[in-house]
Amino acid sequence: MPPAGETRAFGVTATVHIPAATDPVPTLHQRIRADLEAKILSGEWPPGHRIPFEHELMVQYGCARMTVNKVIAGLVAAGLVERRRRAGSFVAQPRLHSAMLHIPDIPSEIAARGESYSYTLLRRRCRPATAKDPADLQAQGQPREVLDLSCLHLANGRPLALEDRLISLSSVPEAAETDFAATPPGSWLLRHVPWTEAEHRICAVGASARAAEALRVPKGTACLSLERRTWRGGETVTVVRQLFRGDAYDLVARFSPQG
Repeated sequence: MPPAGETRAFGVTATVHIPAATDPVPTLHQRIRADLEAKILSGEWPPGHRIPFEHELMVQYGCARMTVNKVIAGLVAAGLVERRRRAGSFVAQPRLHSAMLHIPDIPSEIAARGESYSYTLLRRRCRPATAKDPADLQAQGQPREVLDLSCLHLANGRPLALEDRLISLSSVPEAAETDFAATPPGSWLLRHVPWTEAEHRICAVGASARAAEALRVPKGTACLSLERRTWRGGETVTVVRQLFRGDAYDLVARFSPQG
């Protein structure tokens, strides 16, 4: 077993800020939220169910109104609860799928949710592209080098997404000299490498054994898989697969009809 504060995945041991069995006992705020989320996500409280009034929760948990109000506000922000004026708070209707029309920056999205972001590089190596890689990254005529990266994104110390990425070094040679132990590759690419075309493929998958270990979920847990490829002038820039915990991430886009 790796020592506390470390995780072993993909053959690499790296320091990761992941809650462990020795971490402090959850705060009362965290416990109340976990209790309410469990009732909602399990279906015990179906859509439209009125959750207890704040004063009822104050009595149940022996806490201040501010604590309960903060919990409810967090559930509202997460889309699990909706407040109705003079009626109370109710379990929200399930959200529909929506198209994702931009390339998200995970650190910025986590910060926008009011959470702290952390990141760990699990694997980094330069290697020739192989037949197992996407066709447009494979060596054709002359060896084509790729930067093979794996990393873990965390929100408030909790694993959020496991990322496996290939960067074409013929398209982005400067990536070979970049310190991706300090800078998430997706954020770096968005800031430094323009792209002209992108493709997203989104689906639900069960966590494999290695993904379950990294994300701290049971094997087979439902996760959101986002596979993305970007091109610049017809030349591949990067191919990435991000596997998100299904209970911690959704995709939202605002768009208007075309003329």
